[in-house]
Amino acid sequence: MQRRRFGREFKLEAVKLVRERGVPVVQAARDLDVHENVLRKWVKEFAADPQQAFPGQGQMKPEQLEIERLRREVQKLKAERDILKKAAAYFAKEAT
Repeated sequence: MQRRRFGREFKLEAVKLVRERGVPVVQAARDLDVHENVLRKWVKEFAADPQQAFPGQGQMKPEQLEIERLRREVQKLKAERDILKKAAAYFAKEAT
C-alpha cells in the first residue's frame, strides 16, 4: 500500500473545517477519509505556527534551515579540531 500525500491547501481546508466550522475531528476525518490522529496533528501544527504550517515537501521552515546550517558548521569545526589535536600530538613527539 502506497502512502498518500496531501497538499498544503487540502490540509488548510481540513483544519478550517475543524477550527472555524466546529466540525468534530472524528467526523471531519471520516468525511475527508484521513485518520483522525493525522487530522489532530494538522490542527496542532497549524495552531503552533499558522504562517509556516505545512511548508511542503522538501521545504523547511527558516528556523529549521538555520539549525541544519549550524549542525553542518559544528561538524566541520569538530573535524578541524580533531585534525589540530593530531597535529599537535605529532609535533610534540617530534620535539622530544
